[in-house]
Parts: sequence; structure tokens; C-alpha cells
Amino acid sequence: MRVFQCAVMGSGGVGKSAITVRFINGSYLEWYDPTNRKQFSVDAQPCLLEILDTAGIDQYLTLNDMFIRESEGFILVFSLCQRDTFEEIIRTYDAIQRIKLPEGNQRVPIVIVGNKSDLVDEREVDSTEGEKLALEWQCSYYETSARISTNITAVFENIVRQLRRNDSLKKERDPNHHNRRKRMKSKKCVIL
Repeated sequence: MRVFQCAVMGSGGVGKSAITVRFINGSYLEWYDPTNRKQFSVDAQPCLLEILDTAGIDQYLTLNDMFIRESEGFILVFSLCQRDTFEEIIRTYDAIQRIKLPEGNQRVPIVIVGNKSDLVDEREVDSTEGEKLALEWQCSYYETSARISTNITAVFENIVRQLRRNDSLKKERDPNHHNRRKRMKSKKCVIL
């Protein structure tokens, strides 16, 4: 079974961990391991998704660059209640484009997530702003609430669909791509 890798990125306090935990085990927790795997079905096809939550390391740019290099898809999370976190995902997107596009000039799978939709009275970012950004980046936009489990599964299903689409395009261009990718993935060294 193909293992897909995605990173959940965004400013501190936007709910990256809460979204990931809600998806992995269906609960709203304060603490957990930041690297998780979940096997589930998308469009009646099983998949294994490895999710790297960058919580707690947002301030280390070299680590963020490493996570971008290692990940195939990205869930960019901002808080609907903090405008500056919306602006931060734009900087993260720019970094993703800088690092990933030289690898094949293919669209990078991205989902934009505006979290904390349940805090209606505290909203600072309008839905239309997220939708406009998603249109510009040609990706999907969801408003979620990890607390009450709104749109959480849809976000992860969407990123898997994009990753599968990229796999199909790569196979059309180069039938041996998957085998070469396996060999490359097995040889790596990370020094922190």
C-alpha cells in the first residue's frame, strides 16, 4: 500500500495538533506524538497517510525547509480568529513553491484550512478571503473546527485525492517513477 506523506503547517496556536488528533483518533486532546499514520479509505480505496504535524517547531526555518522537502502534500492551517496567521500561510506557501517546484514543475498538493470556525464572534478572516486565496493557488479551502469536528475528515480526504492525482500524472510521464522514488526514499540522512 502506498504511503502518502503530508505536513500540517501554520503558525503556533492555530490548531494544527488539534486537527491532526481529531482526524487520527476522533478526540480533542492537548498532547500527542507529532508524527502519525492513519489507514483509511478515500473513494473506496485504502490508503495510509503519514502526517507530520510541525507543532512546536514553527520558529525553526531550517526544520520547516526540511519538512517541506520530505513531504509530498501540505495542509496549511490558519486561525479564522487571527489575521496574522492567515498572512503566515502565504509565506509558507512561498517557501513550498521555492523548494518543491524545481523537483518537476508539477502542482504541489495543498489544502488551505481556516480553523476555529466555531468561534464565530472572534472571527477576523472572512470566508471569501480564504476562498479567493484557494482560487489563486488552485487548491481547496475548508473552514474547520477541531473542537466540534467540522470538516476534519474532508481535509485529509482532499489531500489524499490530490496526492493520488499527482501519482497518476507522474506514472503517465514516467512509468518507473514509483520504483525510483522508493530507492531514493530509502537513502536519507537527517542531521538536527
